[in-house]
Amino acid sequence: MPITSELREDHVRVITMAYPPVNALPVQGWFDVATALDEASRDMNTHAVVLRAEGKGFNAGVDIKEMQNTTGFDALIGANKGCFAAFKAVYECAVPVVAAVNGFCVGGGVGLVGNADCVVASDDAFFGVPEVNQGALGAATHMARLVPQHLMRSLYFTARTIKAVDLVQHGSVLEVVPRDRLDEAALAVAGEIAAKDTRVIRAAKEALNGIDPIDVNKSYRFEQGFTMELNLMGVSDELRDEFAGTEKAGNTK
Repeated sequence: MPITSELREDHVRVITMAYPPVNALPVQGWFDVATALDEASRDMNTHAVVLRAEGKGFNAGVDIKEMQNTTGFDALIGANKGCFAAFKAVYECAVPVVAAVNGFCVGGGVGLVGNADCVVASDDAFFGVPEVNQGALGAATHMARLVPQHLMRSLYFTARTIKAVDLVQHGSVLEVVPRDRLDEAALAVAGEIAAKDTRVIRAAKEALNGIDPIDVNKSYRFEQGFTMELNLMGVSDELRDEFAGTEKAGNTK
């Protein structure tokens, strides 16, 4: 299955995304991530979650090919709702979520990681929000949780990426390790959390969300409204077609 969930003996639940070749999630994939996290929340035997991915990179955002091969706005609306559900599920998961990031983490990937409680990354990991290239807006809410405001705006407007090692100085990435040690490092952090009394940790998670200065759900939903406007204008469709054609020709973003 593309989205799997496994509870370990140490009470750490490992949720894995596997959508080759680049982990660009289709509509159902986003909802499946949300479902896995919601189930983790309800399971009192789950004390912490590690969100990870198989393959070349952690997450390449939404599946643009699915969107362009679907008639009407069903895929667009589905992707918007699916991303919102997945990001919300990470943020509102009753236990801490440790994101284990390998390779590329762009677009929707930043939405997942920005809402996580702890980020561990491999030394080849990088982050970015290239939405403007595809005529969309979104995940600025979550990138702003990884970098300071002016850097976020620069990355957003230029669609540039930033290396995981450069995020350590901002405190948003806890640790950068060699790729072959990523799972080990993420599980170590999650295991340390899971060893605490889960009643206290669950209360702490709710408390920290309660004092968060930004309502991430409302903020992201506001961003999505502009994406819908750009789609109604026809701008997004034009840029997605251009992106899909470029990708088909063998170029990478």
